[in-house]
Amino acid sequence: MYSKKENLMQKNHSFHLVDYSPWPLLGALSTMILVSGSVKWFHYNNNNLFCLGLMIILLIMFQWWRDIVRESTYQGLHTNSVTTGMRWGMILFITSEIFFFVSFFWAFFHSSLSPTIEIGSIWPPKGIHPFNPMHIPLLNTLILVSSGITITWSHHSLMNQNKKEAINGLFFTIILGILFSILQAYEYIEAPFTMADSIYGSTFFMATGFHGLHVLIGTTFLMINLIRMIKNHFSVYHHFGFEASAWYWHFVDVVWLFLYISIYWWGSS
Repeated sequence: MYSKKENLMQKNHSFHLVDYSPWPLLGALSTMILVSGSVKWFHYNNNNLFCLGLMIILLIMFQWWRDIVRESTYQGLHTNSVTTGMRWGMILFITSEIFFFVSFFWAFFHSSLSPTIEIGSIWPPKGIHPFNPMHIPLLNTLILVSSGITITWSHHSLMNQNKKEAINGLFFTIILGILFSILQAYEYIEAPFTMADSIYGSTFFMATGFHGLHVLIGTTFLMINLIRMIKNHFSVYHHFGFEASAWYWHFVDVVWLFLYISIYWWGSS
């Protein structure tokens, strides 16, 4: 294994040309299996293919992240130039996610601001009993806002070389994320309407469901960084993996605030 200096001398540049990897192709195929399994589960109530796709994706994620951690921490391939490129990549990714959620808000406001005669010309549509925004939705809002505070606490502790406080802040953020997901699952179970109940059910479950999926992804992202932080993979000057997860988590927080204000509070009144 070469040192960082030897790697740069061999390549004569500071950029990281990615080695051949099977994980992108296998990840795409496993995602296709997962989606096909989802269709089979929804239509035929058989989740065998879905579970297989999910298991393969988890295995690929583990090995792909292992390779990235190895490149970053042990091989020294994530130079300043590489990190700058990854920062811009993360910024563009979050921007694309913003427009992804804009489409859901667009559909919601298009239907709620001018309800058609098919749904009774009122909003919420006739027969729909929306959630009380002062109950679980408000609690979940407080949980996510609190998690934004704890992730910031962790980040500032890392910058101040306080490893114990950084680990504590990240740990509490993960706990809050898990608690949010549990409460949202309970809310879905107790929901008085389904995704098939007019445009309200469709927009509600699509917007909040994809946000819930992002919370699960973000929580997993934070768990990986907690393990890396415990193993001393981060320093004051080299911690982009943690920084990217913090950006992503703040994005999840802000999207939820828009969801709560527009769908839970304004949309149910």
